[in-house]
Amino acid sequence: MILSDNELRAAIVHGQLIITPPPADSHITTTSVDLTLGSEFRRWREAKGGAELTVNPSSPDFNFAAIVAEHTELIPANPDGSVVLNPGSFLLTATAERVELPITSRLAARVEGRSTLARLGVGVHVTAPTIHAGFRGVITLEVTHHGTLPVRLRPGLRVCQLIVESVFGTPSVAMTGAFQDQVSVAGGAPRTGR
Repeated sequence: MILSDNELRAAIVHGQLIITPPPADSHITTTSVDLTLGSEFRRWREAKGGAELTVNPSSPDFNFAAIVAEHTELIPANPDGSVVLNPGSFLLTATAERVELPITSRLAARVEGRSTLARLGVGVHVTAPTIHAGFRGVITLEVTHHGTLPVRLRPGLRVCQLIVESVFGTPSVAMTGAFQDQVSVAGGAPRTGR
């Protein structure tokens, strides 16, 4: 069941949904909380001079943070902190807000785009909208541009909405993994096995 605006406010007040910094009341809509863009924007580098590179996420020593460090670059921001997203491009960024869904809150969430950006052709996730019960960290956004006009993205832009849902029962184990406690688009600690 999706939480309404009143239930979202109550969850925030009671520490069942922790958003840092707290959202302005105008960012709480009938069934979601609008989150804003952070200031880190990264793009994948092209393979150099015919070099062959295959990423193997099923490998026991797969380390997403290392791949991001080696194969992405920061996109230089304009003086106002913005970047221009060109048609056909893909970048990684994250929300300015840190979100925490304590496992005992029996809440999970998903992140979805906002309609204004969607109508310009901008999507905020590829196939990974789920924010699991027990998650803590900023939310990485996989931003794609399917439109025809360049779009300026600026830190603080209301870029996505967090839709919070109740979980039937309390999960038996706390969330762990490479993206728990992430502070950037690279995630957290290396994953050990799959």
